[in-house]
Amino acid sequence: MTAVTARALIRTEAAAGGRTRLETLRSDPPLTLRQTGPRRVHLVSTGAGPLRGDRLDLEVDVAPGTSLEVRSVGATLVLPGLADTPSVMVVRARVGAGATLHFSPEPTVLAAGGAHRLVVRLSLAEDATVFWREEIVFGRHGERPGRGHARFDATVAGRPLLRQDLLVGEEAVDGSPAVYGDARCVGSTLLAGPAWAPPAVPDVKRERRAVLGDGWAALALAGPGVQVCALGADAVQLRERLRRGEEAAGASPPSGPDGSHGTPGAETGGLDP
Repeated sequence: MTAVTARALIRTEAAAGGRTRLETLRSDPPLTLRQTGPRRVHLVSTGAGPLRGDRLDLEVDVAPGTSLEVRSVGATLVLPGLADTPSVMVVRARVGAGATLHFSPEPTVLAAGGAHRLVVRLSLAEDATVFWREEIVFGRHGERPGRGHARFDATVAGRPLLRQDLLVGEEAVDGSPAVYGDARCVGSTLLAGPAWAPPAVPDVKRERRAVLGDGWAALALAGPGVQVCALGADAVQLRERLRRGEEAAGASPPSGPDGSHGTPGAETGGLDP
């Protein structure tokens, strides 16, 4: 069986009246893109996998002053294959000045025998806004998970905002009460932009504090961002816990039949002091 290499590209541009136009929408099976709204694109899997050895690359370029929402039709099921190397999914996203990106695909499921690397490289302009959610499920029902390594790197105006590594399918990690415990899913959401910037002048009364809940935490970052982390017994519980953390951090979910959405954090300005 031959390994698959696929590349996809989403690029926006500003149109008249402050509207967003999808300037480029290009994809290769099984990484297929479909426009589902004026500013919304869905990832549609048109083939099985990814399988070991497959390489998928997604590039997202959100032009200054535009907005884009990226979702997926269903979960990504990582399957075993004949290759010795893991499958790889690389997402490179650039968000321009005053632009907004909402990225929230369905979970990645690490089936037994699979091995997968997820690499995200996110670059934001100084005043860009991002909502970025990732969810990983530890195998299908009743099976041990495959191996997974997720790497997330985010910068704002070239300055590091978040560096994170997640490992799944390693005995020393999976069963540790200090890491996942008995959870079967892990997820995180990055909320970044001016709404989550720390005060220009340190002020104890306006100090951003962590917010903790049952199975979730919203943690203020050193730069203009908040990270929500959660664990769950299943995908439903994980999603619910992430949403609670996102609400605590001041995120407003997308709404409207055209796929438009309010600016995340615009109503509350991020974590409450």
